[in-house]
Amino acid sequence: MEQKQDLLVEIGTEELPPTSLSNLSKAFAEQFCKQLLEQDLAHGEAMAFCTPRRLAVVLRDVSVRQPDQENLRRGPAVAAAFDADGAPTKAASGFARSCGVEVDALERMETDKGAWLMHRQQISGQQTLTLLPQLITDALAQLPIRKRMRWGNGDEEFVRPLHWVCVRFGSDQVPGRILGVEISSGSRGHRFHHPGNVNVESPELYAKALRAAYVEPDIHVRKQRISEQVNELAASVQGQVSIPESLLDEVAALCEWPTALLGGFDQRFLQVPAEALIETMQKNQKYFPVFAPDGALLPFFITVANIESREPELVRAGNERVIRPRFADAMFFWEQDRKRPLADRQPALASVTFQQQLGSVWDKALRIAEVSRRIAEQLGHDPAQAERAALLCKCDLVTSMVTEFPSLQGIAGRYYAQQDGEAPCIVAAMEEQYLPRHAGDSLPASTCGRILSLADKLDTLIGIFAIGQRPTGIKDPYGLRRAAIAVLRMLIEIPLPLDLKVLLQDAALAYRGSINTEGSEDLVFAYIVERLPGYYSELGLSADLVDSVLVTGATVPCDIDRRIRAVAAFRELDAADALAAANKRTRNILKKASPEEGSTGVQNSRFLEPAEQRLAERIDVLRAQVQPLLAAEDYEAVLRTLAELREDVDSFFEQVMVMADEPELRDNRIAILRGLEQLFLSVADIALLQPRTPEGETKTATGKVQQHEF
Repeated sequence: MEQKQDLLVEIGTEELPPTSLSNLSKAFAEQFCKQLLEQDLAHGEAMAFCTPRRLAVVLRDVSVRQPDQENLRRGPAVAAAFDADGAPTKAASGFARSCGVEVDALERMETDKGAWLMHRQQISGQQTLTLLPQLITDALAQLPIRKRMRWGNGDEEFVRPLHWVCVRFGSDQVPGRILGVEISSGSRGHRFHHPGNVNVESPELYAKALRAAYVEPDIHVRKQRISEQVNELAASVQGQVSIPESLLDEVAALCEWPTALLGGFDQRFLQVPAEALIETMQKNQKYFPVFAPDGALLPFFITVANIESREPELVRAGNERVIRPRFADAMFFWEQDRKRPLADRQPALASVTFQQQLGSVWDKALRIAEVSRRIAEQLGHDPAQAERAALLCKCDLVTSMVTEFPSLQGIAGRYYAQQDGEAPCIVAAMEEQYLPRHAGDSLPASTCGRILSLADKLDTLIGIFAIGQRPTGIKDPYGLRRAAIAVLRMLIEIPLPLDLKVLLQDAALAYRGSINTEGSEDLVFAYIVERLPGYYSELGLSADLVDSVLVTGATVPCDIDRRIRAVAAFRELDAADALAAANKRTRNILKKASPEEGSTGVQNSRFLEPAEQRLAERIDVLRAQVQPLLAAEDYEAVLRTLAELREDVDSFFEQVMVMADEPELRDNRIAILRGLEQLFLSVADIALLQPRTPEGETKTATGKVQQHEF
C-alpha cells in the first residue's frame, strides 16, 4: 500500500507587497503542486496560506516516494546486431555498453517491422524527502514577480529577502537549503506579540500553532474578521461602512492579527468634497470611512492595526494626528480653488499638452465644443448649453484639488460648476464626461453628459487614428478600445438615435486646419464596429447575427441593435433555417446571373409555372405590408411577416428552373429572386445565419456553444 503524509512548506520573508500577496500565495500553491505532479508525486487537497511575512501551502496525502518506473530502450535490429556466425556486431556491443550491460543481458522485441534488441531497466522512485528542496526552489522561481531582490553576499533572488524556511513532511524535518536559507521545522509568530520561534509539530497543526502565536495564516479569515470588526465599530456611532474589495484585500495583506479601531476628525473638514476625504482615507491611510444611513460622510474613520495594543487610545490618537494635516491640505486646496470661477481657468489649458501632434487640452476642448453643438442639434438639445459644458469640462484639470487628487477630475469640476451657478445639466456633465470608465460602469444620465462623453471619446479616436497610433494587440496607451466600447454602449443602451458615421465625420471636421484626418472616419468606424461581436457575445448573441445586420450597411448603432435582436427572435421560428438556406441558394444563383438580368422587374406575362406566379404575388403583397413596419422600425414584425413566405419559396425552388434556357423566362425568374432578396435585406442578410443543430445550439461570437431554450 502506498504511503502518504501531509506536507507543510512555509517561506518566511520580509514584508511582502500587499497588493500582490494574494496572487503570490495562489501562484505558489499552484506552482508547487505542478512540480509535485511533474515528479509523479500524487497529493490530495492543497491549502494556501499567506501573511505579510510568509507564503505557505499545506498539502494532504503526499506520496512519500516516486513510483518505480520501467525504462524500455530499443537498440539495433537483430539482423544488424549479429553476424553470420551469430557473434555480436559493433552495433550490438555498442548498444550494450551504453546500457551498462553485456550483450547476453539484452532482450529481443518483436514488431511488425522485425525483431530488435531491447534493454529493460527498472528505475526505483526517489524519496519525496530528498526531492523537496529542489521542487520548492523551482516553484519559487516560477512565481509572477516583476522585479526580484538580492540580499546579503549571495546570488539568490526573490521578491523580498528570506528569513526562514519551515518544511514538515508528516513528523519528519526536511534537510536542505532554499535560496541560501537552511530548512527548519519551526515558524515564527507575530513580530510583537510572539517574536520568537513557533514549533510546528505537524502540517495539520500549522494553523493552530500560528494562531496561538497571534498570527492568523488564512487571509480569508482575516478579511472576515476585519469586516466584522469594522461593521461593529461603525454601528457604534450609528454609521455604516462601504468596504471596497480591493481595500479589504490590501488591509488583510498588511496585518497578521487585525484589530480595528475607531477614530475621528474635526467636523469642519466635512466642508471639503467628500470624495477628497474618502480618497485620502482609503488610498493614503488604508482607513475605512464611516457614512450616515443617508450616505453622508460622518467625521469618523476605522483603522486596522496589526497589534492588540494595551493602550489603544494612543494608537487612535496617532492615526488622528496623521490624518489631520492631510485633511487640512485638502481644505486649503478647496478654498483656494473656490476663489476663481471655473471659466477663468480656460487660458491655463493652452499650456497643458493633450498630445504633441494633437495640440493642447484647450485645443481639444474647442474641438469637443464644436462636435457637442452638432450632436445637440441632432438630439434636439440646446446647442449653446452643450457648447458651454464642453468649454468648461477640462478646466478642473488645472485646479489645485485635481493636481493633488488626480482621481477627482470631473468630480471637482462638478462642485466648482455648481458653485458658479451653472445649469444643472452642465454641472452633471462635468463628472459624466468620463463615463463609462470601465466595463459595467454606469452611463451618463444627463443629456449634456451624454453629448460631452460622446464628443470627447470621438475626438480622441479620430485624432489618434489620424496620426497613425491606433492600438496594437498589447498596447493601447490612449484607451481607444475602452472608448470605442463606451461609444457603442451609449448609442445602444441609452439609446441615442445617432448615425455613427455622421458623428465621426463631425469629429474629423473639427480637426480641420490642424492635422490631416482623411480616411480616419472609415478606419475608426471599422474599429468601433469590430467591437460589436464581442459586445453581443457577452449578451449571449452569436456573431452571425451581428454579421447579418452589418452587411446591410446600417450605421445607426441603436437601429443595428434592434435589427440584431429581431434576427435573434426570427432564428427561433420554425421557418428560419429553411428561409436562411433559401436565401443562400438565392444568393448563389444571383451571383451567376449578369447584372442586367432581372433589372427590368417582374413581368406577369412571362409566368409559366404556378409556383413562380404565386411567389411573385406574395412578394408584392408582403412588400406593401412591411413598409409601415419598416417605417416604425418594428423589425421583428417585419421578419415574422416575411416568414410567411416559407412554403411559397420552397415550392418555387422545387418546381421552377430559374436558369432556364429561354432568356425571357430566366430574366423574369431572376427578377423574382432579386425582389425576394431585397425584401429580406431591408432588415438583415439572413443568408449569413448559421443553421442550428438539432439540440438548438449555435456558436457565439467567441466560438463558444450556446444552448437555446425553446
